Amino acid sequence: MKIAIALLVIVGLVAATPFPKKETKYADKDFLAKQKFLFEIVYRVEDPLFFEEYIKLGKSFTFNKEDYVFPESYDGENMYKYYKAYKYGVTMPKGEFYGALIESRFEELYGLFDFFYYAKTWEVFRRNVCWARLYANEGIFIHALTLAVIHRDDFHGLILPAIYEIFPQYFFNSKFVFEAEKFDYDVWSKYIMYEKEYKDFLYKDYSKYFKVFDDKYHYQYYNYFYTKDWKVWQWWKVMGLGEHWYTEDHFFMRDNFDHFNKDSKYLDMIKDVKKFWMPVDYTRDIYFYNQESELSYFTEDVEWNSFWYYFNLDYASFLEGQSFDLVKDRRGEYYFFVVRQLLARYYMERLSHGYGEIPEFSFFTAIEYGYDPHLINYNGVGFSYRKNYFEYETYGNFDYLHKVMGFFKRIEDIITQGYYVTYDGTKIDMHKPESVKYLGDLMQGNVDNFDKYFATFWYTYAHSYIAAVDEFTYPHVFLNYETMMRDPIFYQFYKKVHDVFYQFYDYVDAYTKKELYFEGVEFEDVKISELVTYFDLVDFDVTNLLNDKPTFVDGQFVWDKTLLARQARLNHKNFEFEYSIKSDKPQKVVIRAFLGPKYDEFGHVIPLDENRENFYEIDEFYYELKSGVNTFKRSSKDFYWTTDDRTTYTELYKFVMLAYEGKYEFPLDYSEPHCGFPDRLVLPRGYFEGMPVQFFFFVYPFTASYDAYSTYDYNYSCGIGSGVRHIDEYPFGYPLDREIDEFEFFVPNMFFKDAKIYHHDTFEKYYDYKYEKFGQFDYNYYYNY
Repeated sequence: MKIAIALLVIVGLVAATPFPKKETKYADKDFLAKQKFLFEIVYRVEDPLFFEEYIKLGKSFTFNKEDYVFPESYDGENMYKYYKAYKYGVTMPKGEFYGALIESRFEELYGLFDFFYYAKTWEVFRRNVCWARLYANEGIFIHALTLAVIHRDDFHGLILPAIYEIFPQYFFNSKFVFEAEKFDYDVWSKYIMYEKEYKDFLYKDYSKYFKVFDDKYHYQYYNYFYTKDWKVWQWWKVMGLGEHWYTEDHFFMRDNFDHFNKDSKYLDMIKDVKKFWMPVDYTRDIYFYNQESELSYFTEDVEWNSFWYYFNLDYASFLEGQSFDLVKDRRGEYYFFVVRQLLARYYMERLSHGYGEIPEFSFFTAIEYGYDPHLINYNGVGFSYRKNYFEYETYGNFDYLHKVMGFFKRIEDIITQGYYVTYDGTKIDMHKPESVKYLGDLMQGNVDNFDKYFATFWYTYAHSYIAAVDEFTYPHVFLNYETMMRDPIFYQFYKKVHDVFYQFYDYVDAYTKKELYFEGVEFEDVKISELVTYFDLVDFDVTNLLNDKPTFVDGQFVWDKTLLARQARLNHKNFEFEYSIKSDKPQKVVIRAFLGPKYDEFGHVIPLDENRENFYEIDEFYYELKSGVNTFKRSSKDFYWTTDDRTTYTELYKFVMLAYEGKYEFPLDYSEPHCGFPDRLVLPRGYFEGMPVQFFFFVYPFTASYDAYSTYDYNYSCGIGSGVRHIDEYPFGYPLDREIDEFEFFVPNMFFKDAKIYHHDTFEKYYDYKYEKFGQFDYNYYYNY
């Protein structure tokens, strides 16, 4: 399986790379025991703990300072505060909504994280986790545990299930969640028997549901089966299926299912697991309908949202850059780069629907687009919504507003005057390009920013203002990283954040021809294969929503049932670039590839200097050129920042148990790293007739002072804080990071290429012919497309 590391780590490198793919490592018994524990401790986390061993261990918890190791700069103050609050019974209770961006919850998170992160041994860590599982709020528990697993140096290779498998409630609509929570196998068995008898009668002649030709008036029309608001991601309707549970006797639907189906041990392992799936829709609310609803398949994409969640845990704002080595990864500059990448990708999706620029956000004008997420918290409380044309000026918390407005005003003043004097008298030149790191720290509101009193909490206040937080906090998507990207206002607000960086670059000199020119190297051509997108189906593991009694045999937990959410999602066919680069001598280079729009929503060509912020980087890799013309291919499957579909919670647990029993060798890279971006979302949807886009390619000298990935194994680790995650030390987004002087910009070692992205309707074949197995899922759709 291809492994990709976050948004700027190179994998799938060509054969000439000095960073060869490392040999696959296999888990030993000790590792498997730890991995088994992590999978079991989060199983159905909103329910009481089922495992007697862990219950006893959690109840044996005692607080002893000797069990923890702190750095010299920290004395464990937050941990002591949390334990004191726990003793007095004032920690956040189980079942209550946890918002990661609610200021009053910060100290609890910090304290519980300390119990996990600074635990001296695995045994202490394990005991503390069991104790917290029994008594801590579910949301805080998962947040703190995930942070610890990511950042502990001795946990390389250990993983938790994906966040959408731990808390499916935050990724799928409440209708589906309620159906999953009340699933009962015995009831389902009787229901499906009666349903079969009913369908045998109902579907005897179903052709009346499809296209009809009228001989008298010579036109075609559709019967009422096709609803007015039909969307391609309601695929189950054309197959005659309903929104209820079906048994799955074949395989988990995903891109790389063939990889598993060829493994006899996998097939033997999974055969005893009863699999049930249900179709699930995206949010479409007729009461708050607006054009943004057309993009719900993208903004509510499960892996799109989880990417942002994991990025904000990898570089959590409260983790000190020096203590956790995050400064080595240029966290401030990287924050801006990631925000820029996401906004550019979202803008391209808007253009696929004929929409234009992301609307400007203002604290003093109505928000045109409302949003109802149709989500529920794990305690059953629904998430709040926003009506169309909502006025925060009327209903907002003005204390938060004044603080946020004051922050933006001070940032503007700092950038304009060109320097900032910190509280200790240090003067920072804010017109130097490298000062983007300071601005990034400020805009993220992390603890590394140069004035903690000034900027640390502005980010929290802004989110709390939009979420209307007061003394009574209700669930809101803008309070958690894994849910906020569902809301259209996310992109409007972060565009305001993004614009601050472009204001900064107004005062930074554009690159000169001398800086960009790579003597002796030039592009001859880049050929691009056909670019095609489509909707396919995928199964997401939502077993954590089960409410029945778990199965234990001789005291051993048996994973015998799996619930799956079957959803249509955007995907693309694999494509490739064929590079032709001429060099006058052998030399080491880095090649970057970007994708951007050609025209705006009105069909006008976008000037390059304006358009640079709409390009997002899709690939970056090292190559060794030979003298002469170098021709080589690069597949989209090799792109540096992408991951394939993840192995499900059910499969990973079964694999681990098989290996734990000595029947299988478990490779540490069996699951994709948490920090990768989904490969299938690299391309925007495009048009049926072809959406014009342009690619930008740039080659420049390889001058890195380190060997990428040299201090960690990128097969199974993200290398957070390693300082060698990135291929070199050039600015992120280079050379499109600064303003463009078109008289200086164009050099032979860059290349622009026009292309078109075509969208094919996967389910079009069902519209015009009689589906013989109406009322049953069509597996041939997947094989034939």
